[in-house]
Amino acid sequence: MKISVVTASYNSQATIGFTIESFLEQDHPEKEMLVVDGASNDATLKIVESFGSDAIRVFSEKDSGVYDAMNKGFHLFEGDAVGFLNSDDTFHDSRALSDIAAALQDSDIAYGDLHMVTDHRSKRVVRSWRGGAFKRNSFQLGWVPPHPTFYMRKEVAQKVGDYDLSYITTADYDYMLRALALNDFRVHYIPRVIADFQMGGISTQGWRVTLRGNLECLRSRREHLNAPVIDAAFFLRFIRRISQIRASGL
Repeated sequence: MKISVVTASYNSQATIGFTIESFLEQDHPEKEMLVVDGASNDATLKIVESFGSDAIRVFSEKDSGVYDAMNKGFHLFEGDAVGFLNSDDTFHDSRALSDIAAALQDSDIAYGDLHMVTDHRSKRVVRSWRGGAFKRNSFQLGWVPPHPTFYMRKEVAQKVGDYDLSYITTADYDYMLRALALNDFRVHYIPRVIADFQMGGISTQGWRVTLRGNLECLRSRREHLNAPVIDAAFFLRFIRRISQIRASGL
């Protein structure tokens, strides 16, 4: 099974080297990385090219943000399955893709756990996000799997479609809700850390962004799950985040 890893980037010279190294270290042989770059004006593309790997393809032009870049990846990937590892994320270890491929042998969607770290040199864990098993009412209970660990067969991507660009910070939440809650795909939870996410992106920039993101998630549940004006998940998502911080031992 060939797995495509789509990496959205823009002026990512400080981190993309770690991302690519973690991809090239994967022991799963059938893999490709598609770097979808937003016309960076720093050294991002030179760093990508410096690896000289035939497993990496680069597509660079101006875009409308990370979700627009990810949608382009949907239309460019060539593998049997696809997932997203953006330019400030890394795989947790060299067996991550092998475990994903094994999980997808008898499932349509696979995901695992995530570490949120301060940086990719120290790997100091700030939050530990345990995916846990998916159930039909999971989204109503404030649950969502970690997007950087979320991989799906090509048929899933084709059926679910693109990311909804009307969501500013949570189009990934809306996408996974549509994929999991509105379909009967076979789902496999991998009970171990798959990826390391570097803190500091738009989705982790303080309580105002968190609140806006939570309101966007509520909009997705109201649109697709007939949630009320305010539902239990609106509050439970905050509680889950707090428990993840405690779980990291900080």
